[in-house]
Amino acid sequence: MLGCVIHGQDDLRVDELPVPSPGPGEALVAVRYGGVCGSDLHYWRHGGVGDFRLREPMVLGHEVVGTVLLYGDGTSGPAPGTPVAVHPATPCGVCPECSDGRRNVCRDTRYLGSAARTPHVQGGFAAQVVVPAEQLRTIPAGLPLRRAALAEPLSVALHAVRRAGDVTGKHVLVTGAGPIGCLVVAAAKAAGAARVTVTDLLPRALEYAVAAGADEALRADDPSAPTWPFEVDAAIEASGVAAGLDTCLRLVRRGGVVVQLGMLPPGQSPFAGNLVVSREIELRGAFRFDTEFDDALTLLAREPRFDHLVSAVVPLSEAESAFTLAANRAESCKVLLDFGIPEG
Repeated sequence: MLGCVIHGQDDLRVDELPVPSPGPGEALVAVRYGGVCGSDLHYWRHGGVGDFRLREPMVLGHEVVGTVLLYGDGTSGPAPGTPVAVHPATPCGVCPECSDGRRNVCRDTRYLGSAARTPHVQGGFAAQVVVPAEQLRTIPAGLPLRRAALAEPLSVALHAVRRAGDVTGKHVLVTGAGPIGCLVVAAAKAAGAARVTVTDLLPRALEYAVAAGADEALRADDPSAPTWPFEVDAAIEASGVAAGLDTCLRLVRRGGVVVQLGMLPPGQSPFAGNLVVSREIELRGAFRFDTEFDDALTLLAREPRFDHLVSAVVPLSEAESAFTLAANRAESCKVLLDFGIPEG
């Protein structure tokens, strides 16, 4: 079988891989679609994500959906042939964070397609993958696999919005209209936000944000625009650049909440810390997700508008083209790799 393997910086290959066999507690899944994530692009372009550096070849991918093939001995779950999404995290369950109900920041978690530990945790960009059976989630009836592939990034967005607190009836600012930023827009609207403003430098990205439900989509380099907000109730930084965080801190109201979701570059990042003090702004981080995965599938099943965020589906054989397109935010939002035969 074939898989998408990163061997080092700028060294992405479609390799022949052995077909895995599930052991006790595991399931074998035939992957249909896999979403190319920003972290996948970082491994490709930079050989790592933040402090997580590649030390060996690694199958990429953690946004995968497909169908159950079989289980290891003594293991049960959704029946073979059932369409499923794969929750990519396996928390340890015993660390202080897990015990405190914050499994998304487990200090010993395993995450598909991650170089955070050595040996690396191999990812899901392969024709068939073995995963813990408890990580399978049955896809709701009527939800197409293509749209279901957004479950993982939408879960990230849902968690970020929850970190902002109750946004019902409030004005939320989102800086950055990449795939995650657009999904934050949708998550905020689903959580009851009365108004969502999104900023970005790229016109095409802002178009995707409007498709996701943004009320205003503004050029980040044009603060003189007539609809530029004077003050917002909560702000979610999804661009991963210090300038986005600065915008959030300067526009959120006194006593408001800023959520840092975008992964900032390694090392020190300047920010307007004096505003955190003088305005009593709450600055919170948001990392991955936990139970939001199930909520994401439910939301995807009832909202066809998410289809507009999938800008391309590319066969596995053209993986490098898919990554090149996904890295071009002026042309794309979410790009999927296709590992299977056409549905229907």
